[in-house]
Amino acid sequence: MERRQGSVAPAMRRKSMAPSFASLRAYVRAVAETHRRFSRRAGSVTTTYEEMSRVRFRSGTDMARTLRWTDLVGLGIGGMVGAGVFVSTGRAARDYSGPAIIVSYAIAGLCALLSAFCYTEFAVELPVAGGAFSYLRVTFGEFAAFLTGANLVMEYVFSNAAVARSFTAYLGTAIGVETEEKWRITISGLPNGFNKLDPLAVCVILVLTLCICYSTKDSSKLNLALTATHISFILFIIMIGFWRGEWKNLTRPALPAKHPGGFMPYGVGGIFNGAAVVYMSYIGYDAVSTMAEEVKSPVRDIPIGVSGSVAIVTVLYCLMAASMAMLVPYDAIDGEAPFSSAFKGSDGWGWVSNVIGVGASFGILTSILVSMLGQARYLCVIARAHVVPARLAKVHPATSTPVNASLFLGGLTAAIALFTDLNVLLNLVTIGTLFVFYMVANAVIYRRYVSVGSTNPWPTAIFLLFFSLSAVAFTLCWRFLPTGGGAFKTLILSGSAFAAAASLCGFALCVPQAREPELWGLPLMPVVPAISIFLNVFLLGLLDRPSYVRFGLFTAFSVVFYLLYGVHASFDAEECGELSAEAQICISLARPVVAGDGWTNKV
Repeated sequence: MERRQGSVAPAMRRKSMAPSFASLRAYVRAVAETHRRFSRRAGSVTTTYEEMSRVRFRSGTDMARTLRWTDLVGLGIGGMVGAGVFVSTGRAARDYSGPAIIVSYAIAGLCALLSAFCYTEFAVELPVAGGAFSYLRVTFGEFAAFLTGANLVMEYVFSNAAVARSFTAYLGTAIGVETEEKWRITISGLPNGFNKLDPLAVCVILVLTLCICYSTKDSSKLNLALTATHISFILFIIMIGFWRGEWKNLTRPALPAKHPGGFMPYGVGGIFNGAAVVYMSYIGYDAVSTMAEEVKSPVRDIPIGVSGSVAIVTVLYCLMAASMAMLVPYDAIDGEAPFSSAFKGSDGWGWVSNVIGVGASFGILTSILVSMLGQARYLCVIARAHVVPARLAKVHPATSTPVNASLFLGGLTAAIALFTDLNVLLNLVTIGTLFVFYMVANAVIYRRYVSVGSTNPWPTAIFLLFFSLSAVAFTLCWRFLPTGGGAFKTLILSGSAFAAAASLCGFALCVPQAREPELWGLPLMPVVPAISIFLNVFLLGLLDRPSYVRFGLFTAFSVVFYLLYGVHASFDAEECGELSAEAQICISLARPVVAGDGWTNKV
């Protein structure tokens, strides 16, 4: 098979010069036809078979299937347990949930688990490296997939740059070095926010980039080692907290005259607002779905890896939250560094702050490593669709990794980390990722109930639209009506929730499913993805204005890029014919078939 693939590659290279970009005149002519090409390509969907064969063939060498469920669990935990939990916990407990931050983490974990189930159904059916991009491409078409995938990649790049710079700060805290003076270089001629160079952050990014280029399996081993070390620090923090903490802090504030007492000082509303803040600590498990193409047994390993990592992290987060709530009354918690500050003023226990700094440093490394693995595979599969340069889709024959995509994103992330002080620790990959979670939940329902060419898509589309609007109405009322809104606020909230529930029941009873998953399916369809849709809309509505501004700018840039490049490259590749007859024969010989343990290649 390798010999025949080698003979196909030159044929493909001879056709790699797309007609739209052959000359300036050809490009101008293509731009003049943008509206026609957009109408043809924007809603174009691919099939599972095409994604597994013809589209995957564009990377040349296959990615090596070397990962087991243990690797996926490790990657999921490493991707989630980063620096965010060390910061978001304090802010959420002090300003929103109080000691009930434990419940907030449990609710956020349930949200993450529902979204993880949606990812799992797609990942088992379509075990390719594209994650949400591939899922949306086979469901809603190329344009929707590109917008969500591009936003997700950009969010990963910016957040990784920010987290890399935070690694410098945490490491400095761990060893007692003043970061700004010792490890960052100030350039007076640059504007504020861009004038403090961070060479250590750049080194971290570049070293991890080389690791993920070298081997996915070895990267997984490195992640397992770092994650195990990080978890040991977390367990240490939990044990110290329960040992040194006091149960009275779960109900009694430090200043009872100024702040309400009780386990839920701000009521049920405060618990949900706190859940929205701490939910960002769960983001990262979606990167596991991008590893599906490298899993030995997708049917068995992916459900265990994705849902197992979310469940384990939820337990760890709840225990960490309980530890912190027992150590310090909620109104005395430091919102910026809650765990470290809990020990700084304690006689003989100041060294624990240094230990926490070391643990956070390991967590940051694992978070960056998993994020970089995921973002490279997203970009690789986006390039397979030809909406970005196809060179980024190539998989290196020696390492079986997407080297081009990894090096490109690693270099971009390092450049941003060097100059830009991005204060987004609480919004790592937030709005872009929540938007993708929302889209994937919609796609699961649409794909189950709509079969192109044989079923009417309008009942499903109308239900999804009405359900989302009901969730939006509920969220806007929750956020903008005053807390003491009384009967009017209760009426709007109840009406929105009832409308969503009624539409869900009506849809489930009246619209039959068009297909049943052959390998692994979501239970209680369509209830589980519908709840995920509602919760993701709710969490999106609680984000701050700068997050929406950033999302709008990324989306606008993505639309312009698609109209000027993506739609034309995709049109040339798909409409004009890319593969030679010999390539088509090779693809048919490598058609994927379903075996008892998942996808295998039958040659």
